[in-house]
Amino acid sequence: MKKYISLVVVLINFSVYAQQQNPLHVEEYDAQKRWVDSIYNKMTLKEKVGQLFMVDIFSSKPKKETDKIKQLIEEYHIGGIIFSKGGPIRQAKLNNEFQEKSKVPLLIGMDAEWGLAMRLDSTQAFPWNMTLGAIQDNNLIEETGRQIARHCKRLGVHINFAPVVDINTNPKNPIIGNRSFGEGKEMVTQKALAFMKGMQKEGILASAKHFPGHGDTDSDSHKTLPTINFEAQRIDSIELYPYRKLIDEGLSSVMVAHLNIPSLEPRSGYPSSISKNVVTNILKDSLGFNGLIFTDALNMKGASDFKEPGEIDLAAFLAGNDVLLISEDVPLASQKIVSAYYSGMITEERLAHSVRKILLAKYKAGLNAYKPVETEYLYQELNSIKNEVLHHELVENSITILKNNRATLPIKNLDLKKVAYVSMGDDSGEAYYKQLSKYTQVDWVKASQLSEMIEKLRDYNYVIVGFHKSNASPWASYKFKDKELVWLYEIARLNTTVLNIFARPYAMLDMLTTTNFEGIVMSYQNSTVAQEKSAQLLFGAIESKGKLPVSLGEDFPLGTGIETRSLKRLTYGLPESVGMNSYKLTRIDSIVKRTLTEKMAPGLQLIVARKGKVVFNKNYGYHTYNKIRKVKGSDIYDLASLTKILATLPLTIELKDKGIISLDTRIGEMLPDFKESNKEHITIRSMLSHYAKLRAWIPFYLKTLDTVTQKPDKKYYRNNLSKEFNIQVTNNLYLRSDMRDSLMLRIKESELRKRLRYKYSDLPYYLLKEYLENHYGNTLNALTQQHFYRPLGANNTSYLPITRFKRKRIVPTENDKAFRDEIVHGYVHDQGAAMFGGIGGHAGLFANANDVAKIMQMYLNGGYYGGKRYFKSQTLEAFNTCYYCHKDVRRGVGFDKPQLGDIGPTCGCISMTSFGHSGFTGTFTWADPEEEIVYVFLSNRTFPDAANRKLISNDIRSEIQRVIYEAIDY
Repeated sequence: MKKYISLVVVLINFSVYAQQQNPLHVEEYDAQKRWVDSIYNKMTLKEKVGQLFMVDIFSSKPKKETDKIKQLIEEYHIGGIIFSKGGPIRQAKLNNEFQEKSKVPLLIGMDAEWGLAMRLDSTQAFPWNMTLGAIQDNNLIEETGRQIARHCKRLGVHINFAPVVDINTNPKNPIIGNRSFGEGKEMVTQKALAFMKGMQKEGILASAKHFPGHGDTDSDSHKTLPTINFEAQRIDSIELYPYRKLIDEGLSSVMVAHLNIPSLEPRSGYPSSISKNVVTNILKDSLGFNGLIFTDALNMKGASDFKEPGEIDLAAFLAGNDVLLISEDVPLASQKIVSAYYSGMITEERLAHSVRKILLAKYKAGLNAYKPVETEYLYQELNSIKNEVLHHELVENSITILKNNRATLPIKNLDLKKVAYVSMGDDSGEAYYKQLSKYTQVDWVKASQLSEMIEKLRDYNYVIVGFHKSNASPWASYKFKDKELVWLYEIARLNTTVLNIFARPYAMLDMLTTTNFEGIVMSYQNSTVAQEKSAQLLFGAIESKGKLPVSLGEDFPLGTGIETRSLKRLTYGLPESVGMNSYKLTRIDSIVKRTLTEKMAPGLQLIVARKGKVVFNKNYGYHTYNKIRKVKGSDIYDLASLTKILATLPLTIELKDKGIISLDTRIGEMLPDFKESNKEHITIRSMLSHYAKLRAWIPFYLKTLDTVTQKPDKKYYRNNLSKEFNIQVTNNLYLRSDMRDSLMLRIKESELRKRLRYKYSDLPYYLLKEYLENHYGNTLNALTQQHFYRPLGANNTSYLPITRFKRKRIVPTENDKAFRDEIVHGYVHDQGAAMFGGIGGHAGLFANANDVAKIMQMYLNGGYYGGKRYFKSQTLEAFNTCYYCHKDVRRGVGFDKPQLGDIGPTCGCISMTSFGHSGFTGTFTWADPEEEIVYVFLSNRTFPDAANRKLISNDIRSEIQRVIYEAIDY
């Protein structure tokens, strides 16, 4: 009767745990009991004992090793497998083979603390627990547990030996460290609880470890038996605290560590894993834990050095453990336990207690209805985009600002900053540097000697030091070298310095002082995602939300973390994070492939951003059809008419914002020379809406060609620079100095069109250029740099690119045989702008797609970007209004707008509040306030011949735009 009552108690207690996770109907509880009874009652003693063993195997091992496991399954009826290193497909196949051999389905376990990648190649790695410990939103931790559980379930794994609930109060801990959520018992508990709930909601058994607490050790139990010298009261209040909370919430299992704890086990050097006081008296009786109890691996030195194989297994079982993990000798251990049973040392009640719990766990894991792992699409499903989206979100929420003197972070006023990046550590900072460079000009400064480094840095007023350590494992080296610390202190004395640590936070404990650092950022890991997100945080694209999960001396206690707000600069991430579909966006690749194959353009840059985040950023093809130079993101294109809305228009909006002009200001008011001309009364509103009778353009250059040779007439041009010929048209061609006045006179005297109707015209931008330069007393080139590009960090945007950039970065536009008789490379393609020295109000601007996106995002933000307001949103809206739509004029004031009918510049699938422009050379950009989308397309479709209209006739830019909108999921 006593034995029967004990078995019922086991079932009831385990059912309580099960109901806390997944409420069961009475019928299901009955089904559990029937299944367990049906299995248990048919078992021989050897089969029952076999259930106690979970053995390990690497799926990467050769057949002779995996055959040994099959032998253990068939001869010793082992209850489970713990898979270690290998690959997912290999493991799935091996898992199916093992399950087929087993009479009772095997319980499959893995160490997947930060995902399957802890053990398997080709799988997702999520951040380590120390990184997760910095996150304040525990819903994200729970989602991490859920996602890892989904991966486990898909691979046929039933128990994940996680979460680690060790409270890492010892910075020198060699084995826990990054595997711990931190040193605060409440914070660790809440993180572990969220992680556990996430896993168990998905049907994967969680296992809290390493009981009673491995967080304050300075040795590794894999190599020796660590000693915990704390009093029982301290252990009860700190180390055991998380276990109480997790057990109350239905924790499935606990793993017991190999530790020497004199206050809990008086026998000298006696491992906690085989201590009855630790396992039974404390864990089971005092804490009331009824779930599965696993030993830590019995082949670890902390256990294997204490007793012989077989003896340690028996001792562990007698102490109260249910599952003997990674026995060194299953046949011998099985024999020892069977002998102990026959001798009366182990009762049937004791054996049933553990075996029935193991069977109940198998039922809970769904092994009552076992199905083999389906290998088709396994890799794809384990590596879905959802993983990356979550990974990005976790990292973004973890990065912690520890110090921010004088509001050094985020970086503002880019026009006043000259930024250097210095890399330290033994791992790459390439991803970090590339991301930093997307926000402004950042120079990677390198030197072999400290004196050389200091001398080079004198030219900079803002230094970012990245300390990059290996991200290969949580146990990798994380400390500064003495030389690096010396360099750090000296660099910090020189300039405004921000230190960004991509390593375990304890690296800072070796720093003697942080006094001279204006900013310190903790990024915890050196993954590519951590580098990219940290760069975005430095420039205010994302907010700082993390809090330090450990203490780093008096200056940086547990919970340190300075929050910052977004400056609304572009951030960079994944489509799914802003409600778009990555798979649907890949259709762009096929459209571009056709574009290149059919020679509509030799190459292009393409960017899509939504909700302030660049989610598609690709470069395709080459500079020319000879395929020598591939298009890179830093390459710059002739923007052609995009100049209108990216150079002239923002300066005009700014003046209206200041009340200096209005949309009703007339040409005669801006340009006194135009008074009493036929253009005197034309307003800014009408001419920028292309509703002012102005001619489309004036081919100025035709009048300057020799009538016989049709080459530039020597009366107007020279091949060498001189006082009389100082307007550079191209490499070796200079226009007569007085021609500017002549060209403006031609505009002034040009006839108006007879009918007032829509006619696109370049002429308003010649006039606005003249006005702006007169008003400010400076060139349009200088004005745009001062007012917009430098503050925006648009350092790749400029007129006269050949004077600022290496020629190899500039994409050529045409082999011009009609005017310049050479390949136009580094000089403006538009002939009119060329005759104004390369600086036109309508053309002449060069940029890469990333910079164009910044300017368009500034518009989308209502005139705000990077912490600076360039003009009020109401002012911008005045220019983004179609004032003559009732006259069949679709244009805003300067901005192009969607078509009113069937034909127009866009896909016809966008909102009427959207705006943008296209350019003759094959460029296009568009912004949509309603869907918060920015689209940039830059190409040189005019190379080598501007007559190539395939890009236009095939409507490629609009076709891609349509795909973008079809990729919006919400």
